[in-house]
Amino acid sequence: MAGSGTAHLRGDDTLLSVQDLEVEYRTKGGSFKAVGGISFDVRRGETLGIVGESGCGKSTTGRAVLRLDPIAGGRIRYGDEWIEAVPERRMRRLRREMQMIFQDPVGSLNPRRSVKEIVVEGLAIGGSSVEDQKAAARTVLDQVGLPGERFADMVPRQLSGGQAQRLAIGRALALNPQLLICDEPVSALDVSVQAQILNLLEELKQEFDLTIVFIAHDLGVVRTVSDNVLVMYLGKVCEFGDSVEVYDRPAHPYTRALLDSVPLADPDKGFAGPALQGDIPSPLRPPTGCRFRSRCPVAQDKCAVEEPVMREVRPGQFAACHHPLD
Repeated sequence: MAGSGTAHLRGDDTLLSVQDLEVEYRTKGGSFKAVGGISFDVRRGETLGIVGESGCGKSTTGRAVLRLDPIAGGRIRYGDEWIEAVPERRMRRLRREMQMIFQDPVGSLNPRRSVKEIVVEGLAIGGSSVEDQKAAARTVLDQVGLPGERFADMVPRQLSGGQAQRLAIGRALALNPQLLICDEPVSALDVSVQAQILNLLEELKQEFDLTIVFIAHDLGVVRTVSDNVLVMYLGKVCEFGDSVEVYDRPAHPYTRALLDSVPLADPDKGFAGPALQGDIPSPLRPPTGCRFRSRCPVAQDKCAVEEPVMREVRPGQFAACHHPLD
């Protein structure tokens, strides 16, 4: 593990394996790597949480796994198949098993289609019969809490944000996926509705033995739903491990800073600790060495000249840091 830059879980039950993934964008100011060579494994039935500030590359990672964003380097294995270079026709079939739920529930739905049409649009594209589509619509809408007798003929603008997200989940579920990539699925919802959607995802995960990659910037949400957590900063992985261990005893200064920035339940007590200092550097000109060093309270000279590699700092907990926390 040491020196590999990889957040891997050993075992033969890995459903998704990402190895040295790079995603590069070109702008007028030059090209930059939104994801700079990250690696991780996700086991069957696991929920992996990916967390970090806006712009760290977590959503890009999720989109790249489905090849919705171009892959500049690295490899992705889904099940027994390397998918980074498979023909698009084959990739379209694989996406039936690898579904994505987006942050904006209403914006991700076709405004001109009814609820019953949206929930089975993947089946329709795949050539399923009308009878099978009708049966699937009834079943799936009940499973996600949108009974057909009330919601089937509605259109997205008639739904609340929570109902629209339930529909988006149902649309993904109709294809019997093995892997769900949830990209900030509750960040646009009220807190009370967030809890309902998170409970729904957990129920569906258990019922259908789903594997989930849950992307969010809300650390509290990620801790609630995740078995393991991957912390990203400026396109790199900072820390990986069991969610309880990472949250209770973070090894990377960035993880510690994120946790210290979370507001406490008692408003009179303010924040748990100091907020992160400064802004995220431009991805066009990231710092040399450790990318977090320009904001890190424990950075030393070595951090400016040598990029840290992922290493196991405690059993099952990995951090890319020259000076991990005790």
